[in-house]
Amino acid sequence: MSPVVVVGGGVVGLCVAHYLATAGIEVEVVERASLGSGASWGNAGWVCLSHSAPVPSPGVTNYALRSLGRPESPLYLRPRFDPRFLAWLWRLWRNSSEAAFRRGYFAVAELNRPTFDLYAELAEQGVETTLTRPGLVHAFLSEAEAGHHLEVQRSMAGYTVPDDVTTGPEARLLDPALSPGVRASYLVPGEGVVDPVRLVESLAQSVKNLGGQVRENVGVTGFLRARGRVIGLRTTEGELWCDGVVVAAGMWSQPLLASLDVRLSMQAGKGYSFTVDLDPAPAHALYLGDRRVVASPMNGSTRIAGTMELSGNNRKLDWRRIVAIAQASTHYLGEWFDDPEDLPRRIRDPWVGGRPFLADGLPVIDQAPGHDNVYVATGHGMLGVTLGPATGRALVDYVVSGIRPAVLNAFRFR
Repeated sequence: MSPVVVVGGGVVGLCVAHYLATAGIEVEVVERASLGSGASWGNAGWVCLSHSAPVPSPGVTNYALRSLGRPESPLYLRPRFDPRFLAWLWRLWRNSSEAAFRRGYFAVAELNRPTFDLYAELAEQGVETTLTRPGLVHAFLSEAEAGHHLEVQRSMAGYTVPDDVTTGPEARLLDPALSPGVRASYLVPGEGVVDPVRLVESLAQSVKNLGGQVRENVGVTGFLRARGRVIGLRTTEGELWCDGVVVAAGMWSQPLLASLDVRLSMQAGKGYSFTVDLDPAPAHALYLGDRRVVASPMNGSTRIAGTMELSGNNRKLDWRRIVAIAQASTHYLGEWFDDPEDLPRRIRDPWVGGRPFLADGLPVIDQAPGHDNVYVATGHGMLGVTLGPATGRALVDYVVSGIRPAVLNAFRFR
């Protein structure tokens, strides 16, 4: 029997492959570059139930329009007169109502419900998840903004949130790295952080240990079809026969599915990150709320990440965005550098990656229309590390049983 081929070697694709192999299904992972080299590689590594909200939300479209031409803005929209991009922005606006936001939030929260149990199971099965659960401190320069953010979380949460915000000088005491500029904060306990690189490597090893294959630097160029089914893939290393396909290739899922006449409209929400040694370093994951920057303790250092840049599907690193993140972080972490010209010697591993976003902010986890042996798991945006195990488990249940789990109803093709 031919294998089920998973196209994409990021966290989501490797979680799908792990659960397929665990179910006794022959599996092969094909990755066009190196494992985890896309959105998985340089992200903040959060496994957080309290940050499961879809990006489209009330006011986000106006915020995006105000960011036009402002590379220092947390949400940076580079003007492009591309009809497909403009149509995507229009759909983003349509999905930014309060009702749509709440539906999306609840759908992701429900999918997310078993996340920490699934990470624990992966660890029991020998996967080096690297998960720690230091909790997540939300820090703000504005007491009003902190209160609003906590109220939104309290109204939707299936997790523990505090009764109130800590304000005044005591706000900075929730984490040793916070500076006197922080005027309000609160802690959501139990939220987690992983090293995404080590997680990807260990998931790949787990797939191999279970008898699967993992092939890097192999691009998929097309599909072989017969009688309504995909029977093989055309790759840069020749034809690869298969019994089924799972497309989990991030932004590259879009052109792959187009070759099967399956339409999927996504945009790359480019995120940036870098690593720095801070003293004192954060003891928790940090959400620097007013500026929408995050910081994670990772391998003895701190990874700082942020921004949503809509400038096309490319890996071009705009240094101004790195500077903007660094400068934004100083409002919360103190003046850890003297001048932007000092940054190249202070930071390590500056990174940019295109996170796949659909206009409603929700991933697609579904069978491809018109193809009974092709499944899709993409569009996770900033939630790939958090939702990877839950996506893999639910999708493999679908593949094995032929019955869509109810938890995936919100993530159909649309």
